[in-house]
Amino acid sequence: MSGKIVKVSGPLVVADGLSDASISDVVRVGSQGLIGEVLTMTGGSAAIQVYEETSGLGPGADVVTTGTPLSVELGPGLLENIYDGIQRPLLAVRALSGSTIARGIDVPALDREKRWRFFPTAIVGAAVTGGDILGTVEETAAVAHRIMVPPGVSGILTSLEGGNYTVEDVIGSVKTASGEDIPLRLMHKWPVRVGRPFTKKFMPEKPLCSGQRVIDTLFPLAKGGTAAVPGPFGSGKTVVQHQLAKWSDVDIVVYIGCGERGNEMTDVLMEFPELRDPKTGEPLMKRTVLIANTSDMPVAAREASIYTGITIAEYFRDMGYDVAVIADSTSRWAEALREMSGRLEEMPGEEGYPAYLSSRLAQFYERAGSIECLGSDARRGSLTAIGAVSPPGGDTSEPVSQATMRIVKVFWGLDSSLAYARHFPAINWLSSYSLYLDTLKPWYDKEYGAVFMHDRTRAMAILQEESALSEIVKLVGADALSAPDRLTLETAKMIREDFLQQNAFDDLDSYSSYEKQAHLLRLILSYSDMCSDAISAGVSDVDALFAIEARAQIGRAKSSLPDEFKEEYAEIIRNMKYQIDDIIAGGELK
Repeated sequence: MSGKIVKVSGPLVVADGLSDASISDVVRVGSQGLIGEVLTMTGGSAAIQVYEETSGLGPGADVVTTGTPLSVELGPGLLENIYDGIQRPLLAVRALSGSTIARGIDVPALDREKRWRFFPTAIVGAAVTGGDILGTVEETAAVAHRIMVPPGVSGILTSLEGGNYTVEDVIGSVKTASGEDIPLRLMHKWPVRVGRPFTKKFMPEKPLCSGQRVIDTLFPLAKGGTAAVPGPFGSGKTVVQHQLAKWSDVDIVVYIGCGERGNEMTDVLMEFPELRDPKTGEPLMKRTVLIANTSDMPVAAREASIYTGITIAEYFRDMGYDVAVIADSTSRWAEALREMSGRLEEMPGEEGYPAYLSSRLAQFYERAGSIECLGSDARRGSLTAIGAVSPPGGDTSEPVSQATMRIVKVFWGLDSSLAYARHFPAINWLSSYSLYLDTLKPWYDKEYGAVFMHDRTRAMAILQEESALSEIVKLVGADALSAPDRLTLETAKMIREDFLQQNAFDDLDSYSSYEKQAHLLRLILSYSDMCSDAISAGVSDVDALFAIEARAQIGRAKSSLPDEFKEEYAEIIRNMKYQIDDIIAGGELK
């Protein structure tokens, strides 16, 4: 069905004559066939969000509806690819149109020419249902792409053959209860605004190991959980998200650059192909999907990019993989909502954002979770959603930050003062929190004993006590404090500088395993305990305790080699005990 444009207002186009169209239908606008999506319907008039530049469009131009909702293509070829917000493969687009994206260009998301080797595992004649695994394709060296029966399809598997296929070739068929033969292919489509179905959702019970000590030890995120990273310009949101993408112990990473500056996405595009996956030794891109919707691309396409990314992530989750979606940033997405809401002349909410901002954010984050996948094998998968928030001036009282904080369970608050002091990750330990501590405690206790959570609680208490003492220090100076209080300040300094601070450019310090984190924190607290015992034994010269050689060794301990740190830490503790005992005995400082 086709209609005619009656109004153009930036990315908003109003067309008459589309009475048979539905909300969320994809339309082609104008002679160039610009991609758009129906937002609202009033009789035969449709308000359309166009995902491309609309300059040159005017009243009277044709609008043709496709009759299908905005969907993504799911199949082999997703990994290692770079898409824009509406799943156009940017490398293929560049080959056709050069350095700029030509308006109306129509390139399939998955390569139609490439052949994939399909290895069937399902048995012909067996009953199958949506989610059952038919076989695998070795998409990359790091990931086996599991070909599944599309959701909603069930019956008897009447044929299935291995071989080399394109994504459009028929690999088998299913006969439904009604006698209909449904062809099976390597790919299928799924509407982006509809969450993919699953059998059951579980409470997240395992932590996502990111290798970042301030995250893993103090404010852990569970696999299948949700987290927000708010912070002002220059506080390190993108650096934190890059570290999560590089080091998180997930099988698949979907990185969404939603409205961020082009140079930041360029860093991602240049870095990721060069990074090596620590688990496989292969390039990290072999388990990564990038969605690049930069700030100079149409604002309206930002909204689609979030849904495109989460739908691709759900597809890999349904295979039984652990997936992380990293969105940078949801504030830019909210700006797209605000612009379209204003052009639709809807009643604005706080600061001009639409009144439905919170519900839209919730629709995104609620698609995260640890689930039992569809299918007969009861496999488990997880989808972890991490969204950066860019509040103007770092003011987290603005609507996007507040709406996000009401939804997510982990809040990593970035602090510009820490960033300016070159303390990275610049996550403020006083304003951040994790609501997964209680559900993750059984895992920590099982893997590392009760001492890990005890040390974590004690470290947080020391940091909070330091905050209270710092006000006194500003008034009277550190020398006026008692010896135990000075020890508290010194221990807090060690926790901040020797534990929480990490160098992303140091190969030994960029990633820290849970075991190394536990031993390093225990090392710092052991020093505090020994100094406290020395003070109780009558040592009044705390400066002598702070000047021992083992104290400097602790400062270098985070750069120990992964297979040598246990012996090194044990040696530091022996030296520390000997040197502190010598001070207690009144001997010379060793």
